[in-house]
Amino acid sequence: MKKFVLLALSSLSLFAISNFEVAQKSDRVISGYEDASSHIRMILINANADKRERLMKMIVLEKEEGDKSLMEFLSPADVKGTKFLNYEHTNKDDDQWLYLPALKRVKRIASKNKSGSFMGSEFAYEDLSSFNVDKYSYEGEALEIEENGKKMYKAYSKPISKYSGYTKQVFWVDASTFLIQKMEYYDRKKELLKTATYSDYKKLSGIWRIGRIEMLNHQNDKKTILIWENESIKNGLKEKNFHKRVLKK
Repeated sequence: MKKFVLLALSSLSLFAISNFEVAQKSDRVISGYEDASSHIRMILINANADKRERLMKMIVLEKEEGDKSLMEFLSPADVKGTKFLNYEHTNKDDDQWLYLPALKRVKRIASKNKSGSFMGSEFAYEDLSSFNVDKYSYEGEALEIEENGKKMYKAYSKPISKYSGYTKQVFWVDASTFLIQKMEYYDRKKELLKTATYSDYKKLSGIWRIGRIEMLNHQNDKKTILIWENESIKNGLKEKNFHKRVLKK
């Protein structure tokens, strides 16, 4: 009997998967798009369920050392022309700039301010970077669970940056596709701050792309929804499309 138990435990360990491996596999399934162009609808919902809608254009350049992205607000009039440029880095904090058309000036986002709200939404500046495994630390094995009839891995990570507004992130990943389904963000007091729900995934040229993210802030009951529309990948975008001078154009 003792020998049987040991064999059973040994067998289980062969199928164990670490938090790091889950994150790594999740990163791989959404990589390889080279570049992307899309429109994004941003829906802001306050605690009284009142809604405001904004429209943005977004382009992204995939790079091994860190992606580059540029957002431009197209409407409504009070935010039209506002641009956000992000240079992601794996071994240091991202470089981020915000162009404010009313002031005709470019504002650099300091690392210590990246936990702040992006344009009044429930997304922080640090949430706007592409997911990068190397920007987090991982310990232990992921839990294999079943939720809504679907087999998933529940994994944990901690941001490495000392300026992060989060102490821990818990994420649920589909065990068959390794696409992220949900992520919880814990604040500096180690309390649950937000939950992001990911849905409407689609494949473009064999690459998985996200279609919708719903971010719920549990501490103020506000919500922000991002919906991707008219997305295309492998458009031939270049570094020059993401130069800082494009902010003032």
